[in-house]
Amino acid sequence: MALPNSVKIVEVSPRDGLQNEKAMISTAIKVELINRLSQAGFKNVEATSFVSPKWTPQMADAAEVMAQITRRPGTIYSVLTPNIKGFEAAREARADEVVIFGAASEAFSQKNINCSIAESIDRFEPVAAAALAAGLRLRAALSCAFGCPYQGEVPIADVVMVAKRFAEMGCHEIDIADTIGVGTPTRVREVMQAVTEVVDPSRISGHFHDTYGQSLANILASMEVGISIFHTSVSGLGGCPYAKGATGNVATEDVLFMLNGMGIETGIDFDAVVEIGQWMSAQLNRAGGSRAGNAITAKRHA
Repeated sequence: MALPNSVKIVEVSPRDGLQNEKAMISTAIKVELINRLSQAGFKNVEATSFVSPKWTPQMADAAEVMAQITRRPGTIYSVLTPNIKGFEAAREARADEVVIFGAASEAFSQKNINCSIAESIDRFEPVAAAALAAGLRLRAALSCAFGCPYQGEVPIADVVMVAKRFAEMGCHEIDIADTIGVGTPTRVREVMQAVTEVVDPSRISGHFHDTYGQSLANILASMEVGISIFHTSVSGLGGCPYAKGATGNVATEDVLFMLNGMGIETGIDFDAVVEIGQWMSAQLNRAGGSRAGNAITAKRHA
């Protein structure tokens, strides 16, 4: 299959990138990050999540963040909503898209939320129905699609089954996520091909963590079977509490460098993203986590 002419990048650093940070990040910095990202041309920014502050204290200021951002016309601001309470808060905060989530791994589902995959998806039915009734976009994240920290390999049939359920719920997009970063191109191609036999590829996105350095190859493998939506995080921010040594989401700068080099359009200002990655890394008192971002920055300073 021919590669896509253009790709949609969903920038997840404000939510997925920051949620596991131990030191509290100010609302002002989160707001500035989101504003900088939308100005750089991202059409979809995952802004925050309306979850219990007890479980995710870093996201306790979700309502304040959504109230203070400068909304760029045409930009989708997404938020994670685990239940109806979260959905109501998201609607009040004028979110454009709500994100529900489930796992393809039975063991992961049991360990995380003490219920089966089927039960966990049933819990999201009212959230999905409410979102669609309110005219909001609905997205679903499908974690552990390429491997699980508890059960190891995840059967492709399980990934397909969950993706199909989410599609039947009316999800506009379904993220096939490599939560612990163990996927390799052959497996990614097999999983994506199987999923796109039951769900239109235009509704499928790839969400890759770069734990073992496979993300760019996995994105290319996904594009080869018709996927053209990917999730990235500036400076590779993020991580996974279930994978020791996990380096977080694939860095936006690295993905943009690759896509630009392949002549694939994204509509995103690469130089602006490099600056955002370096700025945000400085706010967190650490070196930039993107190879392309660090190389460009070094070159500019030379």
